[in-house]
Order: sequence, then structure tokens, then C-alpha cells
Amino acid sequence: MSSNMRASTPLTTHTAAGGLRSVLLRPSRIVVFLALGLAAAALMYPFAFMILTSFRSKAQYLGGSGFAIVSWGILFHGVPVVREMFNSFLLCIASIFVILMIAAPAGFSLAKTSFPGKRLVFIGIVGSMLIPLQSYIIPEYVNFARVHLINTYLGAILVYVAIGTPFSVFLMTTYFRGIPDELVDAGLCDGLKHLGVFRRIAFPLATPAIATLIVLRFIPVWNDFLVGLLFLQEPANRPFTVGLGVLASSQLVNVPALMAGSLLSTIPAAITYVAFQRYLVAGLTLGSVQ
Repeated sequence: MSSNMRASTPLTTHTAAGGLRSVLLRPSRIVVFLALGLAAAALMYPFAFMILTSFRSKAQYLGGSGFAIVSWGILFHGVPVVREMFNSFLLCIASIFVILMIAAPAGFSLAKTSFPGKRLVFIGIVGSMLIPLQSYIIPEYVNFARVHLINTYLGAILVYVAIGTPFSVFLMTTYFRGIPDELVDAGLCDGLKHLGVFRRIAFPLATPAIATLIVLRFIPVWNDFLVGLLFLQEPANRPFTVGLGVLASSQLVNVPALMAGSLLSTIPAAITYVAFQRYLVAGLTLGSVQ
């Protein structure tokens, strides 16, 4: 019997390997792999072009050969990089903190409590996500100018909060719906109020949703140009993206210097995404299936 088992083992292994090979070599899978490879190459080409161009001088860029770091010197000489990067980080951190302080309790309330008009409030929040920024940015600018919030960090932060809160409330509501009601009921039976249940039970469990919110709000705020251009017009207050726009609007455009600035601008967003990527899938999908 043992000899039969030994004889059948190579045959089984060979059969399994052949089955795996046949699956991998199916025409449909080959087409999928080729399409994904082409898509990856198309997405990575601009990034590779940006890196290579940033390490060339203007003459080397026009000539198509050679490498130098002179463009980085031009960037730091023409743009107050440190100051503008600080402004961008300040806007991102402050706006995300305020959004989180609003969206988390609002999402828990919409998911786990009952009050008159709750469904209507949720529909209104979801509906506000459909309003394009361009339709209300000018009225918002006029209103902020009346209360002297133009060229202030507070004004820009409030705009980012207004833009990001509806989706953030929707995200947190969806996530909290995935938390079992038994946990909330157990907390209430132990004498906690709904606020205590939120602070001690729901909020600590919402790490994936919080990480998702941070990533999905950090990247748009960091890359934003329109709000920074309108609401932070003073050179000392403007974010890094606006500084790059000013550099690009000069009479003699230095493409390698712009690529150096663009590369520097992508680093914080990429680090944020990589740091929180393991939470993204859980944060976006938990609560979608009940």
C-alpha cells in the first residue's frame, strides 16, 4: 500500500502543476495580464518622467541627455519650499482633525441612535456630496471676505472642512453600521450613555475607518490648488501647490525645476497612502454588507 502511495505522489504533483500551468496560460488570463501591464506602464511613465527630468538642467532636458541637481537649487531659490510645505501640512492636519471630530460622532449618531428626521438628515448629507465645488466656491469667497477670513488659515481650513465633511460622515456612518448592535446594547446596559458608548467602544473600533478618512482627505487637501489660490493669496500663507503654480506662471518656464517641485509634492501623499494602505480596504468595505 505504501508503495502505491509513493507511486501516486509524483503523479498527483505533476497533475496539480499541469493544472496550475493551464490555468495561468489561459488566453483570457494572458489578455488580462497584458492589459494590467500596459495600464501599469501608462501610469508609471509620468512618474518616471518626473524623476528623470527633475535631475537634469534645462539645457540637459532640451538636449535629452545628462543629469544634474541644478534644478533643485533653482526650485529652493525661487520658492520658499520649507514655509509652503509647512502651510500645506498645517492645512491638512487641522482640516482632517476638525472633520474627524465632526464626522465620527455624527456617523455614530446616524448609525446607532434614533431621532426624528434621521433618514432625511442622512439623505441631505449624501445629496450635498453631489454639489460641485465650483458652484459654491465664489459665494463662499464673498461671504468669507465680509467676515475678513480671506488670507487666513482659518478661512481655508473651514472651506476644506465644508468640502470634506459630507463624505466623511457618510463613510463613518457606513462603518458604524457594521458594528454589532449587541456591543452598543451591552454598553448601555452597563450604565453608559450613547456618548460613553461612542468614546469607549465605537471610536476605538473605528481605526480602519479613521485611517481611510485620513488618507482620503489628506491627498485632496494636499494636492488642492483652487482653494489655496483664492483664500490664501499672501505669499507667506500659500500652500506648496500654489507656490508651484506661481513658479510655472513665470515668463521663462523651467520644466526640470517644476518636475523637482512636483516630485517633492508627491512624497507626503505617497507616504500617507503607504502608511495607511492596510486599513483602506477594511475601512471602505466594512458596513457595506450587513
